[in-house]
Amino acid sequence: MFILGLNGSPQREGNTVNLLHTALQSCTEAGAETRLLHVADALKGLAHPFCTNCSPVCEGACAKGNNLGEAFDLLRKADGIIMGSPVYFGTVSAQLKAFWDKSRVLRKEKALINVVGGAVSVGSSRYGGQETTVKAIHDIMLVHGMTVIGDGYIADDAGHQGACAQKPASDDKSGLFRAAVMGRRVAELAGGTMELRRR
Repeated sequence: MFILGLNGSPQREGNTVNLLHTALQSCTEAGAETRLLHVADALKGLAHPFCTNCSPVCEGACAKGNNLGEAFDLLRKADGIIMGSPVYFGTVSAQLKAFWDKSRVLRKEKALINVVGGAVSVGSSRYGGQETTVKAIHDIMLVHGMTVIGDGYIADDAGHQGACAQKPASDDKSGLFRAAVMGRRVAELAGGTMELRRR
């Protein structure tokens, strides 16, 4: 079982990464192999950092022989994806949006159908757009045919949409707890649905 964490923040360390590490640690404890991918790194060196709809049916030209292609290969292998973003004007970061806008080739391949997905988000204030950001992440996942889960787990509670925290996330005990709970849920469902992803 392989679970990928996607850091949508332009920062390689900090609030979003803190929540992702916490969630991935739960996955590791459940027996999964995990990895953290920084989407800003995947976009480096591209001639066009944003999708230009260069072909009506995406051939993935922008993801050949580069960091983005390597990132997409990791996504193709994933049984679960935990995606995180800081709040930017009530939604995901430009980096995360650009990354997924370029993923039309994965959608054409149906590469992420039945992959289990969860979301984490961090805002500057307690009610700073975290839930709308989580919802935007869920929408991305649903368009790819993923199985979207919240931050509930049978040993804890039913949870909510995802793990939300206020920065600094390292001090937000509730946010860190919710991220850990969600990691357990992603691992449980990813492990229990392996047969659905036989490609």
